[in-house]
Amino acid sequence: MADPDLSDIKRRMDGAIDALHKEFAGLRTGRASAGLVEPIMVEAYGAATPINQVGSISVPEPRMVTVQVWDRSLVGAVEKAIREAGLGLNPASDGQLVRVPIPALSEERRIELTKIGGKYAEQARVAVRNVRRDGMEMLKKMEKDSEISKDEHHGWAEKIQDLTDAHIKKIDEGLAQKEEEILQV
Repeated sequence: MADPDLSDIKRRMDGAIDALHKEFAGLRTGRASAGLVEPIMVEAYGAATPINQVGSISVPEPRMVTVQVWDRSLVGAVEKAIREAGLGLNPASDGQLVRVPIPALSEERRIELTKIGGKYAEQARVAVRNVRRDGMEMLKKMEKDSEISKDEHHGWAEKIQDLTDAHIKKIDEGLAQKEEEILQV
């Protein structure tokens, strides 16, 4: 009798949570963060290139992100990419250094960001539930092929459900933490 591979299910659910944390890192709060500009792609050398591959990102002050561009000819492209990223940021260049001041968020924008965070969390919940569904289908197939008994199927189904509940709880906790961070004035 072969046991189902719960480690694969757990790994895939953890992957959904990791993706959610990356999405949350890109959501603006009142504080500066390198994660805010990391997903931005810059048109460099005829191809879309991640911003961290054309310069080094740092956070010298709580409300300032800087990008030290390595190639002087790309400064304009980096500025343009940040401006067009839809983050409401207005970069200014000083030689090869691009300064990105982080303005204070209006109450309206804070509420909008919490809604976006909620959408990200819901996408992560759906991903976790899809992994759960795949796991349950695998159990049904194993029972049908007589690899596991009905009782074993029930026991494994409970373990998969427990994993799902734990991951959904982590998602909800992460969302609550991010909302608190965004709404903090």
